[in-house]
Amino acid sequence: MSTDRALTNHEITITFKGGAVLGPFRATWSTEILSDVRELTRDYDAFLGGAKQSRFKYHLHDPDLNVSHSLVIDFTNVTAIYDRVQLQHHVDRD
Repeated sequence: MSTDRALTNHEITITFKGGAVLGPFRATWSTEILSDVRELTRDYDAFLGGAKQSRFKYHLHDPDLNVSHSLVIDFTNVTAIYDRVQLQHHVDRD
């Protein structure tokens, strides 16, 4: 299975100028689950690299709790986005 198609479980925490913290939000991404969790961090990374922010609304889906978080965010007020990803461990057994 391609890494890009694999299920990934994220925990997103956002910090703002002045010290406010939003999150953590649990969110899952896969080709079958529509979630903007990967786009949020990619867009913020591009913003830090000088790109103009063109998107402000992101949906983060947590299927374990059957919850969808909607974030409307202006990157000019963000100081950091922490994306903790739970990795799958593969153990070979004889």
